[in-house]
Amino acid sequence: MKKIVTLLTLLFFANLGFAQNDKVISLIKEGIKHHDAGAYEKAIASYKQALEIEPNSSLANYEISLSYMRNKDYKNAIKYSDKVLKLKEAKHELAAYMVKGSALDLLGETSKSIKLFKKAIKKYRSHLLNYNLALNYFKLKDLDNAEKYAIQAIEIKTDHASSHFMLGNLHSMKGNKVQAVLAIYYALFLEPNSERAKGAYGLLKANIASGVKQEKDNPNKINLSVSGKGEFAPAELMLSMLAANRLTEKNKDKTEQELFRENTASFFAVMGELKENNKQKKNIWWEFYTPFFYKLSKSDHMEAFCHFISLSSDEVSLKWLKSSDDKVKAFAEWLKKQ
Repeated sequence: MKKIVTLLTLLFFANLGFAQNDKVISLIKEGIKHHDAGAYEKAIASYKQALEIEPNSSLANYEISLSYMRNKDYKNAIKYSDKVLKLKEAKHELAAYMVKGSALDLLGETSKSIKLFKKAIKKYRSHLLNYNLALNYFKLKDLDNAEKYAIQAIEIKTDHASSHFMLGNLHSMKGNKVQAVLAIYYALFLEPNSERAKGAYGLLKANIASGVKQEKDNPNKINLSVSGKGEFAPAELMLSMLAANRLTEKNKDKTEQELFRENTASFFAVMGELKENNKQKKNIWWEFYTPFFYKLSKSDHMEAFCHFISLSSDEVSLKWLKSSDDKVKAFAEWLKKQ
């Protein structure tokens, strides 16, 4: 009888444990539901109940840190993400690094945030860690380090639009218009229809047109200004010449989209030719952007590409895309093969 009582006691406590675990999971699910609805305080209350039952729940600690983060309580976001990091559960550790690093930055402790992200990068190969580190350096106007980590983010995840947008912005700030336009073209290809795409499209056009000035008293006289230095000097000169070409008499009757398409194709072709003439160039500009755009310039899909990336800023492009379903599908099929 004593053995039976002992066995029943063990079974009771075991079942109680399972019941508690089920209750924890139920409370976490409830918290996630509140969080997704934007009711962060309700979410936090649910997670706190879960943590009363299971204080070392890595998931509950992570979820509450995230809700504190969204609720702009950055100190508590750090407090609970630290608990996750101490538990060292790989499933939530990377996300906890992200929360803590972002919270530190938002508290004005950007140098601590940078240190933390660098520590995390040694453990995890994550495009988001690299991007957020790049973003911190960008805020500090350390554009060289911002570029380094944005490129590392792209190497991990080539379709991370934010990293391409950042590269375009920082090279625009540096005055490197070839690198700027390459990155912006690709960013717009990934994300053509958003609020930041509108700004990026404007920045793209501004970079292409920079260094070209038409004299007021003599419209036929167009002055070009280029740096004339480095591996991108020939491409920069080409960009300026294309921008100047749109001001000439022979192009006066062409639409803005026609000129944009012709100039884009010419620029991509020149970049490809420059790469083929010097195969020693080994960086993201020549090894990633240029091969893709060069292939595109030789395809039948430049029209679709240019309308697609202009989607956020040009009603003509929007109408074209809606009325050219066959060309859009053909472009999509071509992309699948690249």
